[in-house]
Amino acid sequence: MRAKTFRGGIHLHYHKEATASKSIVELPEPSQVTLPVQQHLGAPAEVCVRVGDQVKIGDVVAVAKGFVSAPVHASIPGKVIAISDLPHPIGKNITAVTIQNDQTGATSFRAPSQLDELSAVDIKELMQQIGLVGMGGAGFPTHVKYHPPEGKKIETVILNGAECEPYLTCDHRLMVEYPKKVILGLQAMMKAAGVEEGFIGIELNKPDAIEILTKEASVDPRIKVVPLEVKYPQGEEKMLISAVTNRTVPAGGLPVDVGVVVNNVATAVVLAEAILEGSPLYNRIVTVTGAVQNPQNLRVRLGTAVRELVDFCGGFTGTPGRLVLGGPMTGPAQYRLDLPVIKTTSGVLVQDRGHIRLLESTPCVRCAKCVDVCPYNLLPCLIVDSIDAKNFAQAETYGLMDCRECGACTFVCPAQRPLVQSIKYAKNKVIAAKKKNA
Repeated sequence: MRAKTFRGGIHLHYHKEATASKSIVELPEPSQVTLPVQQHLGAPAEVCVRVGDQVKIGDVVAVAKGFVSAPVHASIPGKVIAISDLPHPIGKNITAVTIQNDQTGATSFRAPSQLDELSAVDIKELMQQIGLVGMGGAGFPTHVKYHPPEGKKIETVILNGAECEPYLTCDHRLMVEYPKKVILGLQAMMKAAGVEEGFIGIELNKPDAIEILTKEASVDPRIKVVPLEVKYPQGEEKMLISAVTNRTVPAGGLPVDVGVVVNNVATAVVLAEAILEGSPLYNRIVTVTGAVQNPQNLRVRLGTAVRELVDFCGGFTGTPGRLVLGGPMTGPAQYRLDLPVIKTTSGVLVQDRGHIRLLESTPCVRCAKCVDVCPYNLLPCLIVDSIDAKNFAQAETYGLMDCRECGACTFVCPAQRPLVQSIKYAKNKVIAAKKKNA
């Protein structure tokens, strides 16, 4: 099958060599975890334990607050020693539950089950109960995707195995090492959606994953592995839908508008483990790379401090200048090591201070490079011109709210304008104004 792709995008140096061939290693159970109630898009969960309570792995410590929300589960056994507002990767303090490990290994998992025994309703309820969210970085509660609005129908489920962000290899390793779970998770999602068509999109720079999953998927004729051109942002869901199905999600629309649901391969694996082992979402795979002694792919308990991941990988090489949680194109930059790993932490990228420089922007030269690479068919230069003029209404007419902040425009801009930063700033301003006027 010829590799598929989408219009626009950019070709990057992917820097995956340090960890692409390294098997997943279990990070030792931490002595303490800090579990924020906000690890997903939507309403924060609500703490349901008290200081002094004993909990087991898998116990709910914060319940979902509303439909678009997700519960948080204990990732270690032990005593709740604090409930307080603590630093969070989003850049502000968020309520979190701190647990001290009692080293008992006690769990409260559900009884394992078979997919054949579960109905579509059972699977959707399971997604909600285990706190399943998009593991690729978005963090949208998964069960919500499988309850389409009235008048909408799901026809196709696509698993995102593109992993187009530089440096990250956690999804690659999951596909290579746990192909049966990837397929089982996809089959469960297809059953939940009531569809007979499933795809797994994988970029060509992961030939081992393509080969292994193609072989594993051969047992189910409803599932096809689709090789994708190596291009960023191939893994963004609208681009993935375009490449795999040739359908175009309308501006301002959602994948379900064209009959599609997209999930990350890691999300599928967590769902499979919930079926096979009865476990909720309490750990995840994280790529630790960049300026560290021994870059690795680690299985990490949620709530573990980033410092412990860096230390396990041998510490820093050189002088660290910045941490990025996730990939360098979309991951937030951080400057502290006490932040917890959360459900959406796909990577810990350490950047050496010598590799960081402040860019001095100059006026736009109207070269239209940002327009050429924008996968959403927007006019980034005009959007940001409007923002600079404080004309947010005009920026909206140019598609401000349709931007998914992939960073391709900023990457190619010869004037080194902070296009994405400006767009994020303007979006926050528009959203705040609309809330105020609501």
